[in-house]
Amino acid sequence: MLLKSKKQFIFFIVVIALAIFLSYYRMDYYIYQPGDTTSLSSVVDIDGSYESEGDLHLVTVRGGQATPIYYIWAQIRPHYDIVDLETVRPEGITQEEYMETQLHYMENSQEAATVVAFEAAGGDLTINYQGAYVALVVDDMPADGNLEMGDEILEVDDIPVESAEQIVEYTQELNVGDPIEVTVLRDDQEITVTFELEGFPDDPERPGMGISIVTDRDVEVNPEVRYDSGQIGGPSAGLMFALEVYNRLTEEDITKGLTIVGSGEIDYEGNIHRIGGVDKKVVSAERENASVFFAANEGGREGSNYEEAKRQAEEIDANLEVVPVDTFQDAIDYLEQLPEAN
Repeated sequence: MLLKSKKQFIFFIVVIALAIFLSYYRMDYYIYQPGDTTSLSSVVDIDGSYESEGDLHLVTVRGGQATPIYYIWAQIRPHYDIVDLETVRPEGITQEEYMETQLHYMENSQEAATVVAFEAAGGDLTINYQGAYVALVVDDMPADGNLEMGDEILEVDDIPVESAEQIVEYTQELNVGDPIEVTVLRDDQEITVTFELEGFPDDPERPGMGISIVTDRDVEVNPEVRYDSGQIGGPSAGLMFALEVYNRLTEEDITKGLTIVGSGEIDYEGNIHRIGGVDKKVVSAERENASVFFAANEGGREGSNYEEAKRQAEEIDANLEVVPVDTFQDAIDYLEQLPEAN
């Protein structure tokens, strides 16, 4: 009897250990799956703004580092993708640093959306540029060991810097192997470093330093726009934020009583850029019974977000219209010509 009890105890311990391993062991994989849609009426707050009959929604992709049981589940579930962890979070970047960067991107997208919406609506807007800052340094890229998170970039090749976009546009004109001189302010000291640009691992022909940059702008608008997006990160809700703010500022209701979903990064000029996981976002939009899904057209290039979204919508027989947009104005033009919902 004692032997039997001992065997049962050992078996129990083994089962518990196996369950813990399957549930908590972190594998070098990341899993993406369809996320949630959130009505922006609960995220954006503007005093004295207009009401709408329909809803504009942001949509997310849910993801997380794989555990053995999560990995097995993802193998058998539709619309789940398993990718190498390093393609999501570069080696040397902690989860905390990664999330901090994603939240920076979210804040930047909200600011860009506010600027675009206020300009389109003819609102009260003032912008003062405060500089560009290093938000992330990628291991084994040229900036590694030369630049640090938090550095304020003052000059690039003796050209004064005001914004991240200015640096990106400048480096895109250079070639892999070209030297670049960067002057930064770090701990109240000016530091100048020189290194050669390298190609990105996923795009060897595109020159880069291996950094993420954010622009510090002082944007003042009246009335004030307040965002409450919690821990949602990344720039992909930019287009939908801009549409929501614009709709609150203008008397005409562009929703026409419909549920409208979309995804696309927006820049300060109102251009819409590619985002990841658009196929999963279409799945989420269909679950929300959306009528419209906006996706980046990318100038009509092959494999654009629009093509991916259209293909996914057809695959799941979605009852929504996938609409290609290159600019914020494209989305406004489409919505303005829609008839009112029955």
